[in-house]
Amino acid sequence: MVDLTKKGPMGLNGLTASEASAKLASGEITSEALTRDCLDRIAARDGDVHAWDYIDPDYAIAQAKSLDGEPRRGPLHGVPVGIKDIFDTKDMPTGHGFGPYQGKEFGVDSNCVAQLRDGGMVIMGKTVTTEFACPKPRHTLNPHDPTRTPGVSSSGSAASVADYMVPLANGTQTGGSVIGPAANCGVYGYKASLDGIDRGNFRHCKKSIDTIGLFARSMEDLILMRQVQTGAAPGTSTDKPRIAVLRAPCWDKAEPPMQAAVEQAAVILKDAGALISDFDLPQVFTDIIPDAAVINAWEASIMLETEIRENIESFNDHNLERIDWVKTLGEEDYINAGKAMDAARAEMDVILDGYDLVLSPSLEGEAPVGLTEVRSGTFARLWTQMYTPSVNLPLFESASSLPICIQLVGKRNTDDAVLANAQWADGKLRAALGDIPVIV
Repeated sequence: MVDLTKKGPMGLNGLTASEASAKLASGEITSEALTRDCLDRIAARDGDVHAWDYIDPDYAIAQAKSLDGEPRRGPLHGVPVGIKDIFDTKDMPTGHGFGPYQGKEFGVDSNCVAQLRDGGMVIMGKTVTTEFACPKPRHTLNPHDPTRTPGVSSSGSAASVADYMVPLANGTQTGGSVIGPAANCGVYGYKASLDGIDRGNFRHCKKSIDTIGLFARSMEDLILMRQVQTGAAPGTSTDKPRIAVLRAPCWDKAEPPMQAAVEQAAVILKDAGALISDFDLPQVFTDIIPDAAVINAWEASIMLETEIRENIESFNDHNLERIDWVKTLGEEDYINAGKAMDAARAEMDVILDGYDLVLSPSLEGEAPVGLTEVRSGTFARLWTQMYTPSVNLPLFESASSLPICIQLVGKRNTDDAVLANAQWADGKLRAALGDIPVIV
């Protein structure tokens, strides 16, 4: 992949979160020094990447100085983190990518932000989100190639971590808005089970589908950040994980380099001791695609009721189309869609009892040219709908020096075990692959 370390100043900002944590704990570095190096990188690079909607350098340094004088509150004490600008922060504006809310402060923390703050992390600032996390891009660019999309809607979070501006950031996923940007930008990404990370005080959350996720530059970092979010102990990997390779029904949508990456990963993991088998999805998981659209639109109209009433003229065209479409639906449509999704989830639970992980593409291929050419959530949307935890592994690159990423998925509400097994798989794959290989 493009060596982003040569694109701007590199100091302590080049550390992964786990590396920084160890140095902070030993006293080798300070949070203030780490935060200053992150700010230097942001100052040098954000004019090109546009990953941040709000940053206050003086306040970030003040937090770091204060934390340097306190006992450690958790494993990521003193480590900076970017917050997707769809989550409230009590001491910063929350713009939601929406014109009328730019610069507006709500005076509270979303629960997921409060957990990071309580864990002693530096709340660095607010990363760019699309308007209420919809699929229409704004202005963030891909750090590897500014002519290509970083993905949506957690574009700023993924780009900021990829570009060494911060070691960690959070995001949300309704379709593929964590896994997609992580894959486009070449970082590790984790989408939780529906309530795998506390969604409390997430004001514009669509209750049946919006899910919180995390971005990092290593699997260990994802596990540490989840630990801060939940207080749960890390999971334990199995000796011989049962891994199913998912090809049907969307395999033909994956481009040849992506197919080759999945096939190569499957061979390596089998050689490492995993029990590999093929995995096909029953027809019901294709049939529910329209039901997910109904739920998404219906719940969006509820969560945005005030904004629709007071600022309808300020919405972008995608959201206006969805607002108009939902007027054609009735409550019975919503209820029936929910029943269909619940039945599919129950069936998926039974299927996934037989596997520890499912291996599939993260996206169809490399990030396409143009900000408006956003990859669909073909390989991620289903897992959001099924409430299953998903992990993006950035282990391959295309002939264009862009990330080609694979995805590992597990049964819902088994997040810690899925992360542990994904860490096992990541270790085996990295040991076998060596340097990130070009795949065609």
